[in-house]
Amino acid sequence: MEIGLLILLFSVSAYSMLAKKLSTTIITAPMVFLGMGFIISQFELINIGNAHETVYLIAEISLVVLLFLDASQINLRRLKRQNTWPLRMLLIGLPLSILIGTGFAYLFFPEWPWSMLALIAAILAPTDAALGQAVVSNESVPINERQSLSVESGLNDGLALPIILFFASIVAMSAGPEKNEMSWLAFGFSQIFVGILVGILMGWSSGRLFLYVESKNISSSVYEGIGVLALTGTSYLMASLLGGNGFISAFIAGLAFGHIVKGHCRFIYQFTESEGQILIWTSFVIIGLGLLPSAIEHLTLPIAGYILVSIFIVRPLAIYLSLIGTKAKMLTRVFMGFFGPRGLATALFALIISKDILGDYGHSILIVAINAVWMSTLIHGISAAPMANWYGAKVKLLKIKSRKFSKLKTIIK
Repeated sequence: MEIGLLILLFSVSAYSMLAKKLSTTIITAPMVFLGMGFIISQFELINIGNAHETVYLIAEISLVVLLFLDASQINLRRLKRQNTWPLRMLLIGLPLSILIGTGFAYLFFPEWPWSMLALIAAILAPTDAALGQAVVSNESVPINERQSLSVESGLNDGLALPIILFFASIVAMSAGPEKNEMSWLAFGFSQIFVGILVGILMGWSSGRLFLYVESKNISSSVYEGIGVLALTGTSYLMASLLGGNGFISAFIAGLAFGHIVKGHCRFIYQFTESEGQILIWTSFVIIGLGLLPSAIEHLTLPIAGYILVSIFIVRPLAIYLSLIGTKAKMLTRVFMGFFGPRGLATALFALIISKDILGDYGHSILIVAINAVWMSTLIHGISAAPMANWYGAKVKLLKIKSRKFSKLKTIIK
């Protein structure tokens, strides 16, 4: 146990010291810590006992905090006014990803009910900015592309969650006695709508209180940060007690809170860039330690085939179609479609619904989701930095050629 923990702590220290240099290479933090957890599990250096219970607890905490913080950083008014790309990617691309993903899932899992096919497509739809950090932080990539990918990854997990819960309820309903059908439907709608209402109430009231406290100068940034973290837990627990979904509540509370405070809360950005990284790294280690060995053991050709299709066809096609009619060039649409890495949201959603809702079907969903995470971690991690550099250089070259062509036209006229 002590040796395993020593290796983990040494890995965290080593990566932190080399983080800036490694950010320009094909080695990413998710790759390092997911792999480290898997290696430690193979040598049995850490025994976490009931792995699923431990993973579930960490997953629950991580998902609540990350949903709230991601949502609270989005300026909804500016998003609507300045850039249509992420809106189209979210409102058109996300549903298309689920629809196209459901169709392809039928080809690989024809024995699954349609609700299971739609559920796995929805779970694989959200993306993770942590896995594409080399893209969104690479200044050679135009800012419009970087901001669009960052905003999309920050919001699509929260938008996908109600869809995931809805299909999970249908799966559970179809697996249970017929007399429970209406109760499962009522459960699904209650989870979504109560969660939304509680989130709006908590986020709006907390945002107003935050601005009042700040205007009267009766608190400080340190304590305000503690209050924000407490708000994430409060919105989650209140929704759960009232029959709603705590994760939806945390996401909506983050949106409402961020909309009210409009950048006044510096803690949100500071936590995401510092302590939030520890939360993300820990989650990847625990997934690698507790879930990855079983997922790889049960990996089959149909599962691997569907994951690869999801990465290389489903999302790229959905995003490409969603951006038709905008100023995004063909190269841009393909580039933004490919960089949709599956990460924590996919793993945590699968883990939570498999434990709480799905029962016997949960294992199959979890196997596909966890395998999708490690495969996406490798594929997008290895390709992120080189492709970002290539894309940035290509766009710059095209702009130079466009300027020369414009000057030539002017001379001819």
